[in-house]
Amino acid sequence: QLQLVESGGGLVRSGESLRVSCTASGFGFNSYHISWFRQAPGKEREAVSCIGSTDENVHYTDSVKGRFTTSRDNAKNTVYLQMNSLRPEDTATYSCAAGAVQCSESVVSTPGWASWYDFWGQGTQVTVSS
Repeated sequence: QLQLVESGGGLVRSGESLRVSCTASGFGFNSYHISWFRQAPGKEREAVSCIGSTDENVHYTDSVKGRFTTSRDNAKNTVYLQMNSLRPEDTATYSCAAGAVQCSESVVSTPGWASWYDFWGQGTQVTVSS
């Protein structure tokens, strides 16, 4: 079993930066691929980024490419999502998810992958004001 806890959300202004973290407890974190998802009120959940178990693959959805960076520190059982140049449309609850789903371009560009993940955090709210 793996427990995931997100932290670092908050309220920022358009153009500012924020880093959210996903810290895991339990066994086997290093073997899981991790994805960040977000869901805004009234909208479908979407994958934002994914990172392979050993950091060998990283992919981003088109709307965040060049602005967001995902990294992981397996020694700390933590995955990070650095968000720069934030926009009001980035406002959402951000959640991390762990699973055996291989990180790929398909994960971040094709709906429906969320059901393949085994473990989820509770989410952290990110609000970007204009």
